[in-house]
Amino acid sequence: MKIAVMGAGAMGGYFGGRLAKAGHEVWLIARGAHLDALQRDGLRILSPKGDAYLPDIHATGTPADVG
Repeated sequence: MKIAVMGAGAMGGYFGGRLAKAGHEVWLIARGAHLDALQRDGLRILSPKGDAYLPDIHATGTPADVG
């Protein structure tokens, strides 16, 4: 399933990351320095429920890129 998360802040990043780890195609919609960091470094989740690192998470500033 393809999922777009509008606003990839703390909550959007967490839930989008969990969905991506579960095997879904997730696109995070972000902007500015946050978008740059996601594209450069990927997404890292640190949580008591378990940590996750998604180096290749899809991140864009343009919702049309999701398709």
